[in-house]
Amino acid sequence: MANARLEHVNFSVTDGERSARLLEQLTGWHRRWEGPSLDNGRSTHLGDDHAYVAIHTSPRIAGDFAKSVPMNHIGIAVDDLDAAEAVVIEHGLETFNHGKYEPGPRSFYFFDWDGIEFEVVSYE
Repeated sequence: MANARLEHVNFSVTDGERSARLLEQLTGWHRRWEGPSLDNGRSTHLGDDHAYVAIHTSPRIAGDFAKSVPMNHIGIAVDDLDAAEAVVIEHGLETFNHGKYEPGPRSFYFFDWDGIEFEVVSYE
């Protein structure tokens, strides 16, 4: 069997620039590419040299996405969980479900403006 890795995740939001700014500050990722996309939209590819998220928006995206339909959440690992939480709060978002799972990471969750759930973890 071949070795595999996640290359990208593509999701839709109502305000791509706002979402990109949040994720840039939260992760330190850079904009690999951005430009016109499907349905007269715009996409931003944000990540590192190995993987990225494709943040898509278009006039057809109205919001009101339902939780867990079909995606549950996006997990992001960071070095400093407290600093990451401060970034999320600075953007006016609420964090919840803080926890530590043995023997794993500390974590918290938040919903972005479109109801997409993120889990932020730190293995510090």
